[in-house]
Amino acid sequence: MTPSQALSPPAAGKTTGLSLVLILSALMAITSLSTDIYLPAMPVMATDLQGDAELTITGFLIGFCIAQLVWGPVSDHFGRSLPLFIGMVLFIAGSVGCALSTDIVQIVFWRVFQALGACTGPMLARAMIRDLFSRTRAAQMLSTLMIIMAVAPIAGPLIGGQMIKVTSWHTIFWLLAIIGVLMLVSLFWLEETLPAEKRVKASLSGAFANYAILLKNASFMRFTLCLTFYYVAAYAFITGSPFVYIRYFGVDPQHYGWLFAVNIIGLMAVSVVNRRLVHRYPLESLLRFAVFAASLAAVILAAATGFGFGGIGLIVVAVFVFFSMNGIIAATSTACALDAVPNVAGSASALMGSLQYGSGIISSLLLALLSDGTPWTMGWIMAVFTLASAGMALTTRVKRAG
Repeated sequence: MTPSQALSPPAAGKTTGLSLVLILSALMAITSLSTDIYLPAMPVMATDLQGDAELTITGFLIGFCIAQLVWGPVSDHFGRSLPLFIGMVLFIAGSVGCALSTDIVQIVFWRVFQALGACTGPMLARAMIRDLFSRTRAAQMLSTLMIIMAVAPIAGPLIGGQMIKVTSWHTIFWLLAIIGVLMLVSLFWLEETLPAEKRVKASLSGAFANYAILLKNASFMRFTLCLTFYYVAAYAFITGSPFVYIRYFGVDPQHYGWLFAVNIIGLMAVSVVNRRLVHRYPLESLLRFAVFAASLAAVILAAATGFGFGGIGLIVVAVFVFFSMNGIIAATSTACALDAVPNVAGSASALMGSLQYGSGIISSLLLALLSDGTPWTMGWIMAVFTLASAGMALTTRVKRAG
């Protein structure tokens, strides 16, 4: 397929095959892989770069959430494919820059640059699902994508842990650059899902005004904030766990990946179950159940880390339950939110992604500023924001499957 064909409207029957599922899953996974793969190397990076390694995550998330707000209206105006091609090129350049960095300022800059491209993947994958499928089917498809994309956060820390044992952390970013090249090539097999007649005809400046409309849409914002608060808690673990497991509990960096991977296995299992549940129960009811279960796990985690009981075993179990619920929370909240604003799915997905992944900025900054050298800071951040997510879920109105 030529680049011009890749940018054309979809051919009948080609956009719902296995290739679509695999490519969209990879696009959604590229964000988590960009961070998860070097988590075992963070303590070494902090020493080598003589700076706070959590800032590399903060920088990535800042670039990620801001860039999405630009790409959303662009994708509604020009279609989904063009931003994806540009985004992958930016991701490759950013990965190379990270690999060549020699101090903390350089790598934070290139992590921001890397995020400018990486953000197009999950944002436009969600928008393309909404382009093609109805509310309930979209939730099912998102669950399917999460099952496949979960390979990245499982494999990432395991690969990173082994690489840091035999080579430097720079090589990890060279690997990300190679993965970016492979993703760029795969886009030639991805059909455009937003035909010209359905694109936003207003000027780009007018298209950006959609954000004001979205922020005023109560139904959309309830689901978006529910997901956002949950991800503040999730990023508290993602950012804090290398130091909790490796430095506080003395886990070997190459074994850290297994402790991280067990959470993703839970997410995959729940995503499989959720594909069936979405046809039996209202999405809002599933969301409330999942957030309640995650809240209970987070509160137990906070109590255990605050009062010093249970050790690493209880932390692993509580985090497992918390992360498993993401298999329901992400799929149902995203499907419900986009269903509320189907005519501007690109901008809506961008705003969701900006808040969802930008929430990690809050986590990383809180951990950097308030950490007391124990798991307690990670624990209370997870509990507070998961409870906030539950509060938003309780305000949603149940709508029957459609």
